[in-house]
Amino acid sequence: MKLTIERTYTFVEDHLFEAGKRADPPLRKVAAVVVLKNPYARRYVKNLGPLIAASAALGRALALQAGAALAPYSAQSLGKAALVGISGEQEHANALLTNIFAEPLREILGGGKAWISSMTKVAMAGTQVDVPMNCKDALYVRSHYDGMTLTLPDAPMPDEIAVILCVANRGRLNARVGGLRHDQLKGDNGLV
Repeated sequence: MKLTIERTYTFVEDHLFEAGKRADPPLRKVAAVVVLKNPYARRYVKNLGPLIAASAALGRALALQAGAALAPYSAQSLGKAALVGISGEQEHANALLTNIFAEPLREILGGGKAWISSMTKVAMAGTQVDVPMNCKDALYVRSHYDGMTLTLPDAPMPDEIAVILCVANRGRLNARVGGLRHDQLKGDNGLV
């Protein structure tokens, strides 16, 4: 299946100060968004395999888009989300965010097999979404539990799906709740 991309967006947030302290380095968060035509809008389809398979190319495109906007930094955190228009099902969004979608993210942005947090829902254009993020190399790096809040004023339309990839170059500013630090990562999922 070839997905029909209708629009793309890139959002960049640079956080330079928090609580009166200058960030070194700044925290850059990027959201790369692709809005595509939902091939299954207004109908039930039992086998979502073609949509799942097509998500690999989508993951590759979003990883390149997000990586370019994150430059000159490299990704330490990832998060993903999808909003499906009201003529579709939440399962259509989930089909686009499986490990088939995630493997190109890991190839292009780096990272181990750590779980990538996600959020999906049926929504109307202009619905706000909170995209959860975590460390791409190890789930238990608490400083990297974060997210981005997005509103797409014109997406998704009833027969569309908005797929979102969020990346960040570091953990939260002034993170100090303990736990495994990014510079301590070793072995599988950051543990020895």
